[in-house]
Amino acid sequence: MQSENKIFDDIAKMLNGVAGTVAGMGREAQENMRERAKEWTGGLDLVTREEFEAVKQMAANARAEAEALAKRVEQLEAGMKPAKAAAKPAAKAATRKAAAKPAPRKPKA
Repeated sequence: MQSENKIFDDIAKMLNGVAGTVAGMGREAQENMRERAKEWTGGLDLVTREEFEAVKQMAANARAEAEALAKRVEQLEAGMKPAKAAAKPAAKAATRKAAAKPAPRKPKA
């Protein structure tokens, strides 16, 4: 009976060793894959999440500023339209007066 227990003990020790070795190989393979993935992605021009979020916020701010400026331009243009309409008849009248009066001639030397 003692010899049977010794065999089982040896088998258990051997299986424990194999399990430890397999687990170590798995960890090593995982580390190698991570390292290869880092090398591969390092060659690509990728950005981090923080950089992406910062640029996204900058774009949203720029878009909001552009919209505010567009509204301001519309308001300014709307305020200028009546002034342009009033200025056009006055400009036409000044042009007619200038056209009616001949330009003074310089004397010949």
